[in-house]
Amino acid sequence: MQRPNNMNRFAIIAAPLLALTLAGCVSTGPSRVAQAPITAPEPVYAAPLVASPAQTTQQALATTSVSNGFVDAGALAMMSATDTAAANTAQFYALQFGRPGAPRAWKGDKGTTGSVAVGPYVRVNNLDCRDFTHTVKIGGQEFVKKGTACREQNGNWTVEKASA
Repeated sequence: MQRPNNMNRFAIIAAPLLALTLAGCVSTGPSRVAQAPITAPEPVYAAPLVASPAQTTQQALATTSVSNGFVDAGALAMMSATDTAAANTAQFYALQFGRPGAPRAWKGDKGTTGSVAVGPYVRVNNLDCRDFTHTVKIGGQEFVKKGTACREQNGNWTVEKASA
């Protein structure tokens, strides 16, 4: 008696398995059920929850005000709306983008001028802070305000420490 080789053993086992597999695929009749096509819902696009850097900068510029301790109170009392707007812009851009020691000058109404000089960034309590000196000249009189301002998480600059 001759022994079956490996190929014959495979055929003996595979043939019945193949027959059973194909038997499961045979249809017993026309039992088709109509189904509606499956469609994916339209994606919903939500506005970002975090403001872009440009939006944050514009918001911070709008809320940085020299009346919040960036300018000497005596000078602030004599400044016009144009002076204050020019000083606000110079203060913000000096703090946000200024090079240490390079003053940012501004000019207002009727000869009122000013400049803002900042120091290097310093990290304090996870906030970016800078020393600043804001000088305002009105009618030949000079007003100087020095302090430290920190940028809050929302981008706004606030005076943390000020001296005359």
